[in-house]
Amino acid sequence: MSTTTRRSLLSSAGAGAAALAMSSNQAAAQKRKVVAGVIGPGGMGTAHLRLLSKRSDVEVAYVCDPDRKRLADAAKVVLDATGKAPKAVEDMRQLLDDARVEAVWIATPDHWHAPASILALNAGKHVYVEKPCCHNIREGRLMIEAARKSGKLLQVGTQTRSTPAAREAMERLHRGEIGEILVAKAWNSQRRGSIGRSSPSEPPSDLNYDLWVGPAPMVPYRNNMLPGVWRWWYDFGCGDIGNDGVHDIDVALWGLGVTTHPSRVSGLGGKSFFDDDQQFPDTHYAVFEYAGASKAGKPKQLIFEQRIWSPYVQEGYENGAAFYGTDGVMIMGHSVGWKLYGPKNKLLGERTGAPDLSAHHDNFLDCIRGDQKGLNADGHAGHLAAGICHLANISARLGRTLQFDPAKETFPDDREASAMVGRKYRKGHWAAPQG
Repeated sequence: MSTTTRRSLLSSAGAGAAALAMSSNQAAAQKRKVVAGVIGPGGMGTAHLRLLSKRSDVEVAYVCDPDRKRLADAAKVVLDATGKAPKAVEDMRQLLDDARVEAVWIATPDHWHAPASILALNAGKHVYVEKPCCHNIREGRLMIEAARKSGKLLQVGTQTRSTPAAREAMERLHRGEIGEILVAKAWNSQRRGSIGRSSPSEPPSDLNYDLWVGPAPMVPYRNNMLPGVWRWWYDFGCGDIGNDGVHDIDVALWGLGVTTHPSRVSGLGGKSFFDDDQQFPDTHYAVFEYAGASKAGKPKQLIFEQRIWSPYVQEGYENGAAFYGTDGVMIMGHSVGWKLYGPKNKLLGERTGAPDLSAHHDNFLDCIRGDQKGLNADGHAGHLAAGICHLANISARLGRTLQFDPAKETFPDDREASAMVGRKYRKGHWAAPQG
């Protein structure tokens, strides 16, 4: 596309933005209203809540959180937007028992993603769950099985898959504009803060800590576990690879065109920068091999790099994904856009555009109503992206290359690694996934 044509299109799009927004609101008003609940209205959960509360085709009937202050704040968001307060509950079972609720948004800490999703699917609810969709590989498989058995939808919160700029990029890749893509790379480079060091202490009076821990092993509360810092602890999170890294990993897998787990992973990861309590790597490099995935039956590769102390661009972007084809390359910035280069490094196309959360909601809700067919980020895609995070973390913790059976989701003849496919739960806990 010529620069002139591209500018003309962008100009037309800008001129029509107001009209498009108005027509979208009018269209939403004519759609069947979906009754919903939001579980875990923290940072990302509140972002969902603010958007959902403004929609005429959604009724936010419940908010749920074990932190009473956060729960009250969430209820106020809905009340201020709609004039009607939702039911505010600490225990998600109260929400799931209500037959009126058709769909739930789950934005809890990682260790609750799969247990809450499975409970909701089994209760007959459609599920939108934040990334990574599971805390371990086994949970991802159980989520897919629960969705299949229930006949309900499972959308994962990798919203780039609903973003027009990213979807155009994938269309161009998949129709072969840079030839066959043999290698994709995702990277996560930014500056995180230290979580410091702490000792066990009493949880805040507003927090139902037993409910927060849920089916995970009970451990003493620490003041650098909540809020948000849980992602750096093995029991509750998946590290920054599962926080920000998974977005670009998901895009890299999408462009690489693989539909299974890899067959081999080799990586190194550790703490090169931070001197604190966080347990996951701040510096991480992992390579994944997909045996026989190319047209010639040769391997394809996925590469992941992470430096969460280095807020500097590589390939032009802090966080992003790159696709190396036999006839060119595409570079994507997570929240910026992409550029496509052909032979002799000639720029063949480019587009800007940040991830579109509203569009991801649209896709989920329209699929619930039957107005669209096909989720943009279904459970299978979410499981593959989360699986990369888990495989990279396992390889880093064990410090060696691992062979993986993508079909059986096990490490053949490797008891130590296979023990890390799942996790231990609190004995007899009502939310521990079964199967």
